[in-house]
Order: sequence, then C-alpha cells, then structure tokens
Amino acid sequence: MANAQGPETTGTVAPPLPTPRKTGGIGAATPRVDGRAKVTGAARYGSDFFGGPDPAYAFLATSAIARGRITEIDDSDARALPGVIDILTHRNVGDRVKPGKTFSDKGYMGTSIAPLASDRVWHDGQIVAVVVADSYEAARDAARRLRVSYADETPSASFDSPGTETVSAESKSKEGEKAGQEKPKVGDAPRAFEAAPVKIDQHYETPTQHHNPIELFTTTCAWDGDQLTVWESSQNVYGYQNGLAEQLGLEPSQIRVVSPFIGGAFGSRGSLTQRTALIALASKRIGRPVVLEATRQQGFTIATYRAETRHRIRLGADQSGKLTALIHEGWEVTSRKDEYKVAGTDASTRLYACPNIDSDVSIVHADRNTPGFMRSPPEVPYLFALESAMDELAYAAKIDPVELRRINDTDREPIKGLPYTSRSLMKCFDTAGQAFGWSRRSAQPGSMRDGDWMIGWGCASTMYPTQVGPAAARVTLRPDGAVRVQTAAHDIGTGAYTVIAQTAADRLGVPLDKVHVELGDTALPPAPVAGGSNTTASVCNVVAKACDEIRRKLAAAVTVSGGPLDGADPGRITLINASVMDDQGRMASLKDAVAKTGHGAVEAYAENIPHGAPPTAMQNLYKGQSALAGGAKLKDRIQFAFGAQFVEVRINARTREIRAPRIVGAYAGGTIVNPLTAKSQLMGGQIWGVSSALHEATEIDRRFARYYNDDLAEYLIPVNADITEVQTIFVPEEDHQVNELGIKGLGELGNVGLNAAVANAVFHATGVRIRKLPIRIESVLDAPVPT
Repeated sequence: MANAQGPETTGTVAPPLPTPRKTGGIGAATPRVDGRAKVTGAARYGSDFFGGPDPAYAFLATSAIARGRITEIDDSDARALPGVIDILTHRNVGDRVKPGKTFSDKGYMGTSIAPLASDRVWHDGQIVAVVVADSYEAARDAARRLRVSYADETPSASFDSPGTETVSAESKSKEGEKAGQEKPKVGDAPRAFEAAPVKIDQHYETPTQHHNPIELFTTTCAWDGDQLTVWESSQNVYGYQNGLAEQLGLEPSQIRVVSPFIGGAFGSRGSLTQRTALIALASKRIGRPVVLEATRQQGFTIATYRAETRHRIRLGADQSGKLTALIHEGWEVTSRKDEYKVAGTDASTRLYACPNIDSDVSIVHADRNTPGFMRSPPEVPYLFALESAMDELAYAAKIDPVELRRINDTDREPIKGLPYTSRSLMKCFDTAGQAFGWSRRSAQPGSMRDGDWMIGWGCASTMYPTQVGPAAARVTLRPDGAVRVQTAAHDIGTGAYTVIAQTAADRLGVPLDKVHVELGDTALPPAPVAGGSNTTASVCNVVAKACDEIRRKLAAAVTVSGGPLDGADPGRITLINASVMDDQGRMASLKDAVAKTGHGAVEAYAENIPHGAPPTAMQNLYKGQSALAGGAKLKDRIQFAFGAQFVEVRINARTREIRAPRIVGAYAGGTIVNPLTAKSQLMGGQIWGVSSALHEATEIDRRFARYYNDDLAEYLIPVNADITEVQTIFVPEEDHQVNELGIKGLGELGNVGLNAAVANAVFHATGVRIRKLPIRIESVLDAPVPT
C-alpha cells in the first residue's frame, strides 16, 4: 500500500494505461453527485457548524468613519446586558493577533491591517469590537449598545479624491519588498501609434463591485486543549490553516480547517480575512466554541471586492485593420495600507498580433478596505477596455468587428513570440456568429429597429489563462469496487465533487455511484486554491495519476505467474465494469485482483507538479501557498482558453429601458470533463457579464468614503426577467500540452468580454459610445432616436 504521507518510490514511470470510456466517466453529462445532499439540506455549509453542544455567538461592531482614530469605547451598557460574556476591542487584543502578509505578497491575508491592533481606523466598516454572548440576539443587541467615539479625518474615497497616492505597480511595496508586476512591452509603440493611419485613443472605466455570495461570511472556532478547529467556507483551507497559525503564533499542525461546501465565493473566500483570528481568540478566552455570522452589510467591508479601474487605450492600425500599435495604461484603486492590484495587461497585450506594444499599471491608494480577487479579476475590467476599443477601431477602419479580430489573430503571443498550446479564437467566433445570425447584422449604428425598440448587436473576445497548480490526492479501492478519493480541494458550487468522481470512475472502471469524494479539510492531502479556473485541471489530473498507480499495482498482481491473467502484458491491462481485463479479453474480478496484491484494499497517494512550477511547489503547497503555473508565466509557451461573446440589446426609444434578451457564447476549453456542469459555469458567467455591464456597481459616498448600497435590495443584479435567452456552445479542442487530460479550465471564461459586447451593442443600437460601466437608462437618455 502506498505511504499515506508521500508517494511510493518506483524505479521507472510507466506510461498511462488506457481505459475504455464508460457512462459516468470523463466527458459524460452527469448530474451532480452532491445534488441530492444540497437540495435536502444534508450538505453542511459554514453556517451549519456550531463547534460543540454549547456554543457562544459573536457579533461584530464596525467603524462609522473611514479614516481617523477611536478616542473612546464605552461598553458599560453592552456588558450589563444579560447573556453578554466578553467584548474584544483594541484595548484587550492589541498585538495578540499578527497582521500577516497579504495573499498577493505570497502570504495568506486579504489585508495587512491587523485586527483590533490599535485605535487606528483605516477604512469604513473596519472591525472595532467583537461582542460574545449566549445568543445571537444578545450579541447583536450588545454590539449596538456600544458607544464608540472617534477623532475623524477627511478620507480619500477614490480616483480624483484629494489625498490619494498614485504609485506604479512596478514599484516596491511599503515594506521594501519588490511588488514585481511585469509591464508587457515590445517594439516602439508610441512612435508606431503616431504613424498609424487609423487610430483610437480613448478612456474607459469600471466600477467597484462586490461578490455578494448568498452564503454570508461565517466562522466557527472551537478549541480542544491547544488544538483549534475552524469551520469556515474557504477556497483555500491549507492557506487558512497556515495563515491563521502565523497570526496566532501556533504551529499549522495545531489547526484544522473544515469547509466541505461553499455557498458562493467568486474570489471572496480565497484569502483569509481578519475575522477568523478574532473568533479563534474569543473562543480561547471564554473556553467555548464561538459562532460568527456577519451581516450582509458587514460583508462589504470585512471581505474583499473588485476594485474600480480606469484605462487609456491607444490602438493604431493600417488601412487593412492590422494592428501596428497597442498601448494600454491602467489605474486601480487599492487601500491605504496594501499594494493589491490585478494588472490585467498580462492578458490584454497578448490577445492580438501586434509588433509594437506598451503597457503600464498604476495603483491609487485611498481610504478603503483592500480589494481582492473577484471572478476573472484582471480580465473583466481590462478586456472591457480593450474589446471596446477594438470595436471602435472596427468602425474607424470600416471593417466588420469579427473580421477585424480575424485579421489580427495569431498563433504566437506578441510579447515574447511564444507559441500558444492551442488557440481556437476564430473557431469560436465562427461558431457563435453563425448561431447568433451575425451575417444578418446591418453595420450602420441605429439602423436596426423593432417598433419602439432600437436593436443593437455587439461582440467581443474572451480569454482566460490556462493554469494548473500542484496538487495531491489519496485514492483507495476496495475489493467490492468502492472508491474513496481524498483531497483538500474545494467545491465552490462549480461541480468539483462530480468531475473528481467522474475521473476516478473513468480511470478505475467502476460505476460513478461507487465513488465517494472527500474535499475541503486540512486533514486531507493538499490542493491549490479554488481560483484561476484551475481546480478541474489540477485535481482531476492528480486523481488520475493516483488511479493509474492503483491500476499498475493490480496489473502487476494479476499478471504474475499463477495469477488470473498469467502472462499478460501489465502495460495493456485495463479496468472496466469492476473487473481487470487484458488485451486478449480475459478478465478477473476486482475482488480477486485486490486479494492478489496481499492487501485488503489498494491505496495510492499521488502528487503532481505541473509544467512550469518550481521543484519546491509541493512543499509550498503543504504550507498553503499554491502558485499556479501557466497562462503567460511560462518560459517556453503560452496557455490560454478562448471564446467569443455575442449580445443583442434592445433600447426603448421612448423610455430608454435597456434589455439584453439574447446572449450567445462559444468557448474552447480543452477536454470538457462534464458538459452539464461546465455549461452551468459558462452560462452563469454569461449572465454575470450582462450584470457587470448593465447592473452592478457599489455606490460610494465620496464625502465619507463609505458604501451606501451595501445590501441586495439596492446592489443591483439581474433577475429572471432580465435574462431571456442564453446559448452556450462548446467548441471541440484537444490540448494535451497543458496536462495529460487536456483540461484547460473555463470557470471564469464565460464572463470575460461580455461587458464590452454589451457596450458595443449599445453603440450599435444608438450610435452613442458608452465607455463607463454600468450602462443604465441615464447613460442613454441623450441618445438620438434614429429615424
């Protein structure tokens, strides 16, 4: 049996064994294996754990100012309330919780602001106290009875606010460490732009947006001696374990983090927030489990969000539409304390062929909570700017927008000349364009009408880096064909349980219902953060690797002299229908095969380090640091998934109501493990793309640097009536350079570029170019009514 703590040592690595495809395996449109658990309430989310029979409840008090100091906290009324057990403030916490490095600095934290460390207030909604009581109601009541006095200072809210500080994303951090953001550049773009006969020089803006997952931000902590268990929805349980240990001065082995199911994340649960350490500390102080469920409003400031961005795009082209210059400058808002940025020029400068490219990214420090990763963090804002500019260039050059992209298509990225492992961009445009009916489009803006409705058709490219992380998994096969797969990966609602089970069923030749998958627990082998669309590629490949090791053990056992398949070539043994079969069709039962190994079950532990990852990748993974390899980070090639977005908008000529009744997208994501769950991911992304264009924005009171639509009543998202028809198309693509199974990842591909496609469609409908999101009725009030 393989060592449960590490891989077995073997002399040579045998080639992968073939397995016949079967129902429920890789490629099958299989309903979610965890679907029944979710709809019946058997699946347990972060709020469903209470840590023991007698939990206490916590409630947060947050700051009413965005910048300044706390001068006094009067907690006498709060402490006098029946049921109140403890109140944590900076006066009794101080330096007991270390700040820790942020995720973007190869740490674990969403912010470097230490919780309750001092009287300093860095942003609106910062945690200023934690009240613990016997009941949630008592804790909430007590928190509202706290009287906190401030010496407030004038805050800087965002772009153009007095007091902000703008620095280059290439600059050193405040701690003197290199922030290290690459500035993709080739040729002499400014000179080429000046010489170009066709030019676009425009500015674009995207707003602050918040994740707003349905599951609120919750934490439960319980101690057993010096051992701490944390139940908290997480996209990175090993990161939480190691980050929390760093904050509390513990060994990671003293902490277990459990997160089997997640009720939405979109990046908001990728890094550790400051609340977790406070709840752990509160639990230690009172000697009881403590449960925290933050409010929806508090989720806007105690977690992360998508920062607002500004862009200047300069495109130069010849008369045929071929790009001669591309210059992309970006600006992003971050907190006063942290250097967080997404710097999406890595993608925008590599989408099209161009001999002269320049780019620059700056970050603007304001008095706000620190932003963080939000689905397709760099690509959503940066490709909005690029794809809007490409549409403007198409009109300036009098070229169809799809054909402009065809003219500038490339098999090599333009910065370093590296080859794409695969690139099906124009196949996606052709497929989606045909399904959409693009050939029937009248090119003249304002020329398509249906009664009072002005009709616009727009398109845009989508791209997302194909990334794979180091991962580990343990697979156990029993004689009755039951399989257990264990890995600390995460299902953030995308179907990870299902695709992992499919992979094991496929490689071991057993029915899908015989596979049991365990995820989301630091007691299991580590897996990378559930972000960057890497989970299916990373985890399914390492699970397949472990399954192949089991098959080799079985093959060796049954082909020995006297074995049931005596004399067969071990390299041609396959598993199918819970049996072992050789290339002559002879079969042995799984029960006999396992018995021949001399064990009651066959187990294999596997680790996988993807191409381009450092040799220390697995050691770092056990420390909670999952560096993803791929995208534009590789030295010998470039890995991206591509797609095409098409949107129809209708704008009422009288009321200026904007509708997006029809969305068509075609996507090439390599091997599709489960078309059913993959389609759900992409369709959700498409809907989010419309939401990003027409609905979503976190509004900021610029006088006080405070969010004021911090709920789901006024933070606008689409409802069923807003989304009528969504068509999601898979474009077949094989790419086994990216990994053995050819999985490229697509979870974030569906929402990139769609905001630009909507904006481009609005222009086509009205002739008015909107360069600032979201686009709402007031954006098109002054648009002329075409005759």
